[in-house]
Amino acid sequence: MMKSTHIKLSKNALQSNWDFLREYFSDTKISAVVKGNAYGHGIEEYVTMAEDCGVNHFSVFNAEEAARVQNTVSSATTIMIMGAIEDSDLEWAIANEIEFYVFNTERLTAAIKAAKQIGKKALVHIEIETGMYRTGFEPAMIPQLADVFKANTDTLVFKGLCMHFAGAESITNYFRVKKQKINFKRAIKQFKNAGIQPQMIHTCCSAAAVRLPDMHHDMIRIGIMQYGFWPSPEILIEYLNKYKTVKSPLRRIISWESKIMSLKTVPPGEFIGYGSSYFAHQEIKVAVVPVGYAHGFSRSLSNTGHVLVNEMRAPVVGTVNMNCVIADVTNIPNVAINDKVTLIGEQGEQEITVASFGELSSQLNYELLTRLPMDIPRFVV
Repeated sequence: MMKSTHIKLSKNALQSNWDFLREYFSDTKISAVVKGNAYGHGIEEYVTMAEDCGVNHFSVFNAEEAARVQNTVSSATTIMIMGAIEDSDLEWAIANEIEFYVFNTERLTAAIKAAKQIGKKALVHIEIETGMYRTGFEPAMIPQLADVFKANTDTLVFKGLCMHFAGAESITNYFRVKKQKINFKRAIKQFKNAGIQPQMIHTCCSAAAVRLPDMHHDMIRIGIMQYGFWPSPEILIEYLNKYKTVKSPLRRIISWESKIMSLKTVPPGEFIGYGSSYFAHQEIKVAVVPVGYAHGFSRSLSNTGHVLVNEMRAPVVGTVNMNCVIADVTNIPNVAINDKVTLIGEQGEQEITVASFGELSSQLNYELLTRLPMDIPRFVV
């Protein structure tokens, strides 16, 4: 059965992004962050494309995402869980050499137990609390952690030492981020003084990787940038100014499309769709598109959003429904049922960007993308 909407992913755009990322961050290894269904792009489709682009390290949030990546990629690829994993899934992760964050004593104890049960070492990344106050061991626990690793060399591998910056994408967080840097550098020294060191150190997301090159260490975790977006306008402007350019080197790989389901002429003096939010002052022609808020097209785009039809912009009129939107196509010639409708992406010289779509619906790029339902088909082009 054909779906009423689909998402296209450009392999050429992705290759271009990874070529740029490898050149720009040439001093360190890059892990591709594919949490949130690969930021809405689809884990299975995206990681297949990324592997073809030479990516061999993926970071996810939970065990379910890790399993989806594992079932898609080659055995030579590394998978790292940064967040949730149930104790019951630890044996599976350890057996499959899936690396995972440890940020409390409960998980560390469970990892040791699981590793003993299957006779294989757990590959753990110790997350340190530096001022994010979300997850992470307090620095005061470092001596105790060192003792645990020394006493469990048969079950634990100190694969990584890590942290997460609390808002590197905004200069308003400058002092907080600076304090985090100081705290983390102290933690590195504490582990060294305790006679134990990780195989790798990693701290940076996309924003921190751009803004804090002194914190790259052994690996950076790139999320939003691989998909063609900058972490914030501030980071983009900083890059453009630094390199004296006016064009972003990143390319969006996603486009979202549907088609016209129905056409109707609305006489003057009538309301369109539910309620009375849009009044036709004159005769207009409208197109019904089978996409609504159930598909991620926000209801807040009622009477404010746009779609592209025949390389022209068509305003959304009336209230966005659960499964359809109505667009005014009065001034667009030769409109017909089944004409392609672009919700995000390009048609000719016109474009509806994720940023413009997101701003009109009061959503961040991250939020809008990850809210795209998983059952919308994704196609690689």
